[in-house]
Amino acid sequence: MRLSRATRRAVLLLHLLASLSWIGVDLAIGVLSFTGLTTDDPRTMAIAYTALGYFAVPLLLVLGLATLATGVTLASGTRFGLARYWWVVVKLAIGVVLTSLVVVALRPVLHDAAQQSAVVDASLPDRLAAVRFDLIFPPLVSTTALVFSAWLGFYKPWSRLPWATRSDHADKAQPVRAR
Repeated sequence: MRLSRATRRAVLLLHLLASLSWIGVDLAIGVLSFTGLTTDDPRTMAIAYTALGYFAVPLLLVLGLATLATGVTLASGTRFGLARYWWVVVKLAIGVVLTSLVVVALRPVLHDAAQQSAVVDASLPDRLAAVRFDLIFPPLVSTTALVFSAWLGFYKPWSRLPWATRSDHADKAQPVRAR
């Protein structure tokens, strides 16, 4: 199944919007995490981690799933295919891993930080000591992986996968002209 030009462009636009929004949410998480790490004020810390607890996981899940869905649609409906090129498989793996990490790793930490932030007192920095440092890494790792994924989609490096043959592209082959 090939996507029509108009459909491919619409899906590509949705894919770009979801991916760029994902990076934007990562940057907001980075700002709030850095604020929580560097402040000594328990109220500011509580606000930062409570905000993260409310918006980070739902937004990242929606954007991650949207990015995956549009990426799979684009790969399946274009000449690149879902499992013909290394760069497509790596982009898919990055999306699956990052989306899974939101549920498996980030959600429990943010839930715990938000619960700890419900009681604002002088002991809050001590209660959140481990979490404060740990929450700096998810937005850094995720943003780096997403930028690398964008680079892959733009430059399309590496060769085909071993099982992808030239006959996969027979429909795109140009007829040989007689001289």
